[in-house]
Amino acid sequence: MTAATRCPGCPSGMKGPGKYLCLGCWNTLPMAARRLLNRRDSRAYARLRQLHRQLDHGVPLAEIRITA
Repeated sequence: MTAATRCPGCPSGMKGPGKYLCLGCWNTLPMAARRLLNRRDSRAYARLRQLHRQLDHGVPLAEIRITA
């Protein structure tokens, strides 16, 4: 079993294995972004990279936009 790791969206949150963000950060994302990040297809990794790139650039969670 893999241990929890730090959430990239907040300084104190921990995310579970296989999760992109902690629950608090995940619920802050716009519904459209969550819907696209939940899709498991050939573009899933590209969408995850979009999320991480925006987090790295300081985009607030509520303003993150993910494209298909």
